[in-house]
Amino acid sequence: MSRWTDAPRERTHALGLVFPPAGDHYTGMQLDFIGAIAETAQAYGYDVLLTTGSKAGDHPFQRLLAGRLVDGVILMEIQLDDDRADLLSELGIPYVLIGRARVEKTSWVNLDFAALGRDCVRHLADLGHRTIAFVNRSEHLFRSGYQSAHLGQEGFVRGVTELGLTGRTYLCDDDAAAGEACLERILLEDPATTAVVTMNEAGLGGLYRGLKRAGRAVPRDFSVVGVVAGPWAERVTPQLTAADMPAAEMSRVGVELMMERLKAPDAPPRHVLLRPLICTRDSTGPCKPVPGPDS
Repeated sequence: MSRWTDAPRERTHALGLVFPPAGDHYTGMQLDFIGAIAETAQAYGYDVLLTTGSKAGDHPFQRLLAGRLVDGVILMEIQLDDDRADLLSELGIPYVLIGRARVEKTSWVNLDFAALGRDCVRHLADLGHRTIAFVNRSEHLFRSGYQSAHLGQEGFVRGVTELGLTGRTYLCDDDAAAGEACLERILLEDPATTAVVTMNEAGLGGLYRGLKRAGRAVPRDFSVVGVVAGPWAERVTPQLTAADMPAAEMSRVGVELMMERLKAPDAPPRHVLLRPLICTRDSTGPCKPVPGPDS
């Protein structure tokens, strides 16, 4: 595949959005991103072509580039070592990341997942919780180097270590059934667990179901805090205390960064790191110690 800069080409006024689904389908949060990106791009007079592809060699990604159908590419679901970004750099294709790779070659917008993981731990510690579990994304995403899963877990581990707490980490597929099974495993492995930090919004309903089945009322007996989009945090009962992922803002900034790259491709890349505050809702409360077997 030749470099795009080797020959002049007319603008298509279209952007490629490379956004592989988290599993077999897009999650609600992913759909929020897609809608917000399309809406923002339309305000600039651009259409959006959505395609999948988590690796540079994946056919949908290759087809998008070979057809030269777009003026630039927005990459999502970023891996720490992302060969899609490497290929776009090699071909001279303007691109930006919603997320953050290990090697920073272009503009990006991202959440400070490591800091948010620590913030969630501190919120629970302030309420007296001493034994906390972390529910991450799927094993497949984690082992592929999915950056938010790694950074969030690093922040959680740092938080419990700094505060002298007991913490365990769990990988969980992106669906309710997996969330329920994960919660069952958490309580089986350490019944003294009184709180969960989650970055898996698709599994959230299952976590709640598992707690109800175990007889743990939220937040009276068990607290849950997470990093999810605000509308999804408000759809569960009780509503989730969370660092609300600003999907609309991240999407808007991502498209703005793309417009900047198209207008001034030789300008230094710009990096935007967001750290939303935890919005206290109804799913966290003071720690209620779990009765021991002889109580």
